[in-house]
Amino acid sequence: MPLARLLPLLGLSLLTACAHQPAHNITVEEQSDCPKQLHIGQQLIVSLPSNPTTGYRWAIQDSAGGVLRSLGPEVYSSSDNGQLLGSGGQSTWRFEVFAAGTGRLRLTSQQPWEPETEPAQVFDCPITVN
Repeated sequence: MPLARLLPLLGLSLLTACAHQPAHNITVEEQSDCPKQLHIGQQLIVSLPSNPTTGYRWAIQDSAGGVLRSLGPEVYSSSDNGQLLGSGGQSTWRFEVFAAGTGRLRLTSQQPWEPETEPAQVFDCPITVN
């Protein structure tokens, strides 16, 4: 096959490979939907209820590092745009699926100065990437 014919096919295959799969959102209420089946290139967005004014913070205990890559730090947003002191909101993490395999995404909510106590909440989700 001549190179002039091969280049358009190669370009099309690269565009197809680079196409982003839709992001997959998950909340603590949807934890029962775990384990999650994801695909390489897909994004996973985890949003959990949070209220840092209580002293409780979510911490990543297991990041499924063999299959997920963090796209940045936790982002907190209050439900009332910061208008009401002490009100709760959402903590959100974004991950990108980068490899096939399995992993576990586990976050716990507790007061950091009491690491020996049981977490107030646990988010635990097995991840499988095809």
